[in-house]
Amino acid sequence: MASMARDLLAQDSVAATLGRITGSATELVEGCDAAGILVLHDHRVESLAPTEQLVVDSDRLQEQLGEGPCFDAARTSQGERVFRIADLTANVQRWPAYAPQAHDLGVGSMMGFLLYTEEEELGALNLYSRKAGAFTEDSETAGWLLASHAAVAFSSARTHAQMEHAVATRHVIGEAMGILMGARHLTEDQAFDVLRRYSQEQNTKLREVARQICERGGID
Repeated sequence: MASMARDLLAQDSVAATLGRITGSATELVEGCDAAGILVLHDHRVESLAPTEQLVVDSDRLQEQLGEGPCFDAARTSQGERVFRIADLTANVQRWPAYAPQAHDLGVGSMMGFLLYTEEEELGALNLYSRKAGAFTEDSETAGWLLASHAAVAFSSARTHAQMEHAVATRHVIGEAMGILMGARHLTEDQAFDVLRRYSQEQNTKLREVARQICERGGID
């Protein structure tokens, strides 16, 4: 687990970090056949780093039905940070539409963990088994430890990616401003005003306007 934690932080992208998280779940958590991370955008579901199609099918089913354990784990209003379902068919009353259809997909038992840090909530790490009763208390403990490390690594990777994007954006805007300053004999403030005005008129993001100027060598 310690080696896994170091490995998570060593990944060079958000996608690689997420892939290592779900891959580690199938390697380290007893009974886990498949894993994925579910993120909710209002009522739209995003499946991240699924290890099998089963995960995607389950996430889509929960999105269509508006119910399910992973759905609940990702919705912080539910207040559940961990769930363990020994037998999905025994939870028909709680998820009357999802449980029987998920069983038809081949889901026997499930576990889910809310991924969160003190600053933010990131989604839910969901673990699947094709057999009922596959997850034990030890499985839950291992899953919780993995989720705790995963939340920190996920947040760190995303912050790093956002910083890289911000630096790249600033570089492109600076380059575009330099082109305008040279071509139109403008000051730095005037060049930025031209960029901003063109962005508003075209209803286009400032970074995209700057990229177009860099490619064309100016504004038409």
